[in-house]
Amino acid sequence: MAVATSRTIALQGATGHLIDVQVDVSPGMVATIMVGRPDAAISEARDRCRMAVSNSGFAWPTTRRTTILLSPADLPKRGTHFDLAIAVAVLAAAVDPRKDPPIPTDDALFLGELTLAGALRPVPGVLPMVLAAASHGIRRVFVPEPQAAEAALVPDVAVFGMRSLAQVVAELRGVEVPEAPPVVAESGSRLLSWRGQERLEEGDLADLVGIGEAVYAAEVAAAGGHHLLLRGPKGSGKTTLAERIPSILPDLDHEEALELTAIHSLAGGPATTTLISRPPYLAPHHGASQASILGGGSGRARPGAVSRAHSGVLFLDEFPLFSSTVAQGLREPLESGEVTIARGEETATFPARAMVVLAANPCPCGERDSGTGACTCPSVKLRTYQEKLEGPVADRVDIVRDVRPPPRGGGPALGAVTTSAQARARVTAARRLQAERYVGASWRLNGHAPGSALRARWPLDGASVEQVEAHVDDGLLTRRGATRVHRLAWTVADLAGAPAPRPQDVTVALALRLGLPLPFELVERAG
Repeated sequence: MAVATSRTIALQGATGHLIDVQVDVSPGMVATIMVGRPDAAISEARDRCRMAVSNSGFAWPTTRRTTILLSPADLPKRGTHFDLAIAVAVLAAAVDPRKDPPIPTDDALFLGELTLAGALRPVPGVLPMVLAAASHGIRRVFVPEPQAAEAALVPDVAVFGMRSLAQVVAELRGVEVPEAPPVVAESGSRLLSWRGQERLEEGDLADLVGIGEAVYAAEVAAAGGHHLLLRGPKGSGKTTLAERIPSILPDLDHEEALELTAIHSLAGGPATTTLISRPPYLAPHHGASQASILGGGSGRARPGAVSRAHSGVLFLDEFPLFSSTVAQGLREPLESGEVTIARGEETATFPARAMVVLAANPCPCGERDSGTGACTCPSVKLRTYQEKLEGPVADRVDIVRDVRPPPRGGGPALGAVTTSAQARARVTAARRLQAERYVGASWRLNGHAPGSALRARWPLDGASVEQVEAHVDDGLLTRRGATRVHRLAWTVADLAGAPAPRPQDVTVALALRLGLPLPFELVERAG
């Protein structure tokens, strides 16, 4: 046949577009022409695929004109995973039915980079590409052998893990698959390892004594998916508390795990064989670039830390020391739960529904309010430092909590010492109530619920509304802040096992939002 079509996927952020690789082999000036807005890596595929075909024992159409169209033609394409689809389509178009059997490509997706010898190599983003293919009705997927398990995480898709182009063609023709050397693993590998993850897993809330208000604030944040700001002098326990928040989060459900694993596949991590079932915890250094936090980078846009922490915790310690571009760039993910990267003709949107925890000292040196009197920060430097904790970014943080080191002999505690297991049980129960309340909605947690929906379907009682409006009239709350108090009131009520927010829950929510001392006598915990 002179014309053949194979299929692959083009990724734009977390969105996968089905691409038809159409090949026409016909008489004319001998040449191999590729059209359809390919990037440099795809343009080079002409030479890679030609040598891969020849060295696999097949014949490249060297006496005819070969035209390769990547359709739709107006969509930019990038990446080396197009190689396999291009080579298969060329072979299918060039086959002589009088001499060789046809190469059927219907209802199949092809992903993989080719070496000059015809061997396959792994490519990043296999899981989101297979998810996109399945949504378009594709039920057969050919991928490099090491990534077969990752592709098989998508249900109702037959995955073929192959080692070479020759094996793919044999499988398509239904003949005996030839032997081939194992696929070379991805070029990137971790040279050093550390036990940081194990250290985090060993932490428990019971390690924190004397900062009961901050522990309760973290529990509320975890239960409702609220963003949290911890302020206090160095050594007060901010980082220790943030590192223990993942221990009180429940396991991810299947949908969340699949989405998170797809994001990590997009980021170019090693091939995975199982879904990520535990909420992630990321704590980038304050010197990290905007691209590493928010996403982007040279070449194909990749998800940043705020997306890789999706459904988990992103901890930004010493937040005022992060660059202004990073701080202002957090506005979108803090508000909408996604981040959009726009540059030139490319726009990539990634999920970013992480629970963001910010931590800050009262001054650059950390000694202010510590009781030592050792702070020597000049007023200009202090003002610049504190400005990062004010304005639009701070207004998008639900909970503000001052953390103070307990005085000798212990400080005021909020009930008995809480263990991570106890807190996790309460957080899980509270999230279960929210799942029942928001069934059928596009959000799951109180911290994500739109203010308009809350006011229309889950309003506060009259006295509570008056209480919140009084703080707005006094200039203590913005309208955005009032919505966050409404969300917090529902989470406080869920943790107490109450059917709806009571005035005492709204009082606690106001204290959490405004950074005021918690009224211990009004706080209730179910169980």
